Amino acid sequence: MATLLRSKLSNVATSVSHKSQAKMSGMFARMGFQAATDEEAVGFAHCDDLDMEHRQGLQMDILKSEGSEEGGEPPLEGDIHYQRDGTGPLPPSASKEACSELSGQGKPKITAWEAGWNVTNAIQGMFVLGLPYAILHGGYLGLFLIIFAAVVCCYTGKILIACLYEENEDGEIVRVRDSYVDIANACCAPRFPTLGGRIVNVAQIIELVMTCILYVVVSGNLMYNSFPNLPVSQKSWSIIATAVLLPCAFLKNLKAVSKFSLLCTLAHFVINILVIAYCLSRARDWAWDKVKFYIDVKKFPISIGIIVFSYTSQIFLPSLEGNMQNPKEFHCMMNWTHIAACILKGLFALVAYLTWADETKEVITDNLPSTIRAVVNIFLVAKALLSYPLPFFAAVEVLERSLFQDGNRAFFPNCYGGDGQLKSWGLTLRCALVVFTLLMAIYVPHFALLMGLTGSLTGAGLCFLLPSLFHLKLLWRKLLWHHVFFDVAIFVIGGICSVSGFIHSLEGLIEAFRTNAED
Repeated sequence: MATLLRSKLSNVATSVSHKSQAKMSGMFARMGFQAATDEEAVGFAHCDDLDMEHRQGLQMDILKSEGSEEGGEPPLEGDIHYQRDGTGPLPPSASKEACSELSGQGKPKITAWEAGWNVTNAIQGMFVLGLPYAILHGGYLGLFLIIFAAVVCCYTGKILIACLYEENEDGEIVRVRDSYVDIANACCAPRFPTLGGRIVNVAQIIELVMTCILYVVVSGNLMYNSFPNLPVSQKSWSIIATAVLLPCAFLKNLKAVSKFSLLCTLAHFVINILVIAYCLSRARDWAWDKVKFYIDVKKFPISIGIIVFSYTSQIFLPSLEGNMQNPKEFHCMMNWTHIAACILKGLFALVAYLTWADETKEVITDNLPSTIRAVVNIFLVAKALLSYPLPFFAAVEVLERSLFQDGNRAFFPNCYGGDGQLKSWGLTLRCALVVFTLLMAIYVPHFALLMGLTGSLTGAGLCFLLPSLFHLKLLWRKLLWHHVFFDVAIFVIGGICSVSGFIHSLEGLIEAFRTNAED
């Protein structure tokens, strides 16, 4: 009787906690902030799901106690959730159906404005600082690509969500899939039911790890250019930044990480205001004659990858749409977020390029005068360091779930002990991942090349190629001819741009790696 009473009280407390969190989230959104979002394309809704799973661990303990009293059946293997203290996967405690029910009841729904804020943060993060460099090598064609990429990414985001739904026997459109991985697996079934999901997971891991590497690269680059008189090289600054980031290997959940999100948003807001204000102060000297229709054949494909990478958000759109109060507003939300992103990115890239013309650098803040540059770069480095934990944690979670925790299908033994504590060798692997991002940043300290490579490889694949391919595969019988034409055109154009950008970026990286190895 006492156990049952404690269970009921815990249920009430958890319900009150969820309601208060939902109210706070809505309040921050109306103020212009989102309390638990990352600014880059690293899967905010995915990370929110992880944090929600941690909070659901409170209810899992209740199910365990009730199940033991009532003689419930043991749960299905592989249902992974986080414990009360967030130290690791919860031992078997509830059936898959019970977890599903809790997932639907526990997650507070978000409005279209809050969903739009998440998408805006994803596609208008700090990597927009590399867009003026794309204009340098592409001129007006670079501006056109910023618009074209916005249109295509908006369209592929919509068709990706369409792949989540199917018509049932009663003629009603119902949601039968929940994630990008589910869509990929459905396309490869029945011969290879898990192949598509593994491909998507690999692409996601590459993008997340490359994002972490870019944060280390940009931190070392900005600190070196902010204090050029100090006897500290760019590599040394990268090592210092990594030393600060090493505690990320000890992360147990997203509860502590999400607190940094608001600080990231504030830092990015200050950076954009300072850069734009300085550019407007030099409006009389803008070099309009430098913006031409020619392109640099060798470097422009890299610019394509940079532009595509700045729009990546497809990986988390399925879970974001599933958490909206009114999913019918998703299309409208995608329209205004991408229109706003297109306008702001185009204006920012053009204004910055007009200010410095042929002297535009890979990271536009390096062009600022030394007095302003130090302040702006310190804000930017703080934002990069605060943003690093989210993609790192998401990459670790995907790796652990796929390789160490996937029930009987795991490739390696579970990296968590029976008490939920991370084993020493699991912690070593996490530290190795942090060190790997450092080594890549040291040997290939080129922001534009890494960004172009990532955009051409995973960005184009996740945003252009796979959505159009999945749309044709799953819904081809119901598509109108113009939808088929758009999907085929996007697949062909995206494939050409992806291959071209990847080859040129890889050549640049190999050359840079050889140069650094010789030094």
